[in-house]
Amino acid sequence: MGDSQRLSPEEQIELAREQFEAAEDFTVAVEEEFAVLEPATLSLTNRFEELQAAAKDTPLEPHLVGELIASEVEIRTGRCANFEDAAALLGERRSQLHDLAEPLGIALAATGTHPWSPWQEQRIIDTPHYRRNDEILRYVVWRNNSFGLHVHVAIKGADRAIAVNNALRNYLPELLALSASSPFVEGVTTGLHSARTQIFTRMFPRCGVPDAYDGWNGFERYVRFLYDTGSIDEHTQIWWSVRPHLAFPTIEIRICDAQPDLAEARSLAAFCYALTVRIAHALDEGEPLPNHPHRLIEENLWRAIRYGLSGDLINLEAGETRPARAHLERLLEWIQPAAEEIGAAPYLGIPSANAAERQIAKHEAGATLEEIYAEQVKTGVAAPLAVPLSGRAGSARASVGNDRSTRRDSEGTT
Repeated sequence: MGDSQRLSPEEQIELAREQFEAAEDFTVAVEEEFAVLEPATLSLTNRFEELQAAAKDTPLEPHLVGELIASEVEIRTGRCANFEDAAALLGERRSQLHDLAEPLGIALAATGTHPWSPWQEQRIIDTPHYRRNDEILRYVVWRNNSFGLHVHVAIKGADRAIAVNNALRNYLPELLALSASSPFVEGVTTGLHSARTQIFTRMFPRCGVPDAYDGWNGFERYVRFLYDTGSIDEHTQIWWSVRPHLAFPTIEIRICDAQPDLAEARSLAAFCYALTVRIAHALDEGEPLPNHPHRLIEENLWRAIRYGLSGDLINLEAGETRPARAHLERLLEWIQPAAEEIGAAPYLGIPSANAAERQIAKHEAGATLEEIYAEQVKTGVAAPLAVPLSGRAGSARASVGNDRSTRRDSEGTT
């Protein structure tokens, strides 16, 4: 959120509770963050304000915002009643952004980190919110040159929202493994699949896997403690990887790396959305849900950071490891009924290789970071066609990304 908090802490907390109690269940919104690039070099360039000015009086203006550094831009779908609408808007917003950027001589890309541009050359945008974060965090915020995909799902009922958030924390490693796209940063082959997550969650305060809270009252006590002790002065300074939002009545999933490919962005957002709705239904029906200690979820989160979709995750109930893909396949089967309900099922899939795996494979085959990143830039240029995965692959559970040329033709990539 780019604006400073305008309400007092008391007003913000009370408004949040009221909004959750009155919320319309299961509306959805998706946010995507893009690197702003110099086309000739594909290095980060501090030109967000030019994009913002160009968006004025266009349909994109209310959906384009700044996000920390001037070499980054965020676009938002806005609130959608179902995933079909969100999927269409994901493509439309990308197309609008590219149409805005091209005449300005700006290129765009969506991976969790930029492979080589140094953080020392990136400028914090001049807003009260980000000036305040710069003042509070200093080096921590300077280093956060990262790009993500966030999914907001509205949940009716304040206690129910906290229960959904509590359950979602158990699945953060699976969502990260699915989304990993950032093996390179600062000119280094990191050996990680999500360098973005390591940089962000290990440096920022109040970040990563949250605790579980005893209903809204338990969550509110913690938030009041933060305000009362001066630990935060804006609610967005709670940077957890999944959080109840205090400006909107949504649970916001924030763990995912940005996605170079539009089809995979849609698929990932559909997965996050369907998982959230399935958890809410389980709570409503009294179905048991996991509630693992923070320390155990963190073990799996590290595995997802390090090995992504190609590694193993721990079955925390059994204390045994199995491939991350096997975890996701079981999860996919569990969320399928909810996905059908919200229009997300045709978009669901587990890729044969996600963005991090594809980049690593190309590097191991001898490609340079520049060559690999150029492909990510090219992949991200997409027309606003809402082509579901089932329309290309014949099954809601088919792998994503097996036929790269087919995807480029079907979505207008050049």
